[in-house]
Amino acid sequence: MKLNTTIFPLTLALAAMLAATGCYKSHPKVTQLPGSQAQVGGDQQPQPIPSVPPIDTQNQFPQATDTHGPIGLNQNWDVNDVTQDRDALADQTVHFAFDSAAVLSKEQDKIVIVSEKLKSDPAALLIIEGHCDERGTEEYNRSLGERRALALREALANAGIDAQRIRTISYGKDKPADTGHDESAWSKNRRGEFILCHRKTGA
Repeated sequence: MKLNTTIFPLTLALAAMLAATGCYKSHPKVTQLPGSQAQVGGDQQPQPIPSVPPIDTQNQFPQATDTHGPIGLNQNWDVNDVTQDRDALADQTVHFAFDSAAVLSKEQDKIVIVSEKLKSDPAALLIIEGHCDERGTEEYNRSLGERRALALREALANAGIDAQRIRTISYGKDKPADTGHDESAWSKNRRGEFILCHRKTGA
């Protein structure tokens, strides 16, 4: 009787241990890692956390296209192979708002005049120079000047000009039209200039 009294509690304790072990095995621990899928148990390798690609601030702007192909690519002529007439379209210089590459509505007539000039002279080519005022870093202004030149190129393509006839150059703030240091000068320097070109003989 005494033996039974001793064995009975031991049997109950053993049964409780087995039951607890069985529950643990049937319900393994779930470990959640931040940024990853849930991992079951402690013997599996955690899945790698997906990396986020860096933001490319230099290529945020969508590539414009026209019926002749991508604008800004495959410009198949060299500025050294052409003559440049800076006076022919000097009156059509387009000016921009501060820190903007959008062509203002009041400047649209200049785009029309330039496009008509190019349509009337199928052999003519065009260089568009993008310029900025003196404020901002050199790198930023180079980028802004290029966006301004490309915006004008896109506007001409939309007006029916083959974009392959046009090359763009950005001078940033390096070639101011006015060397002053006030808004009057800055407004003149935020611009896009058109240079009419023709291929040199034999080029």
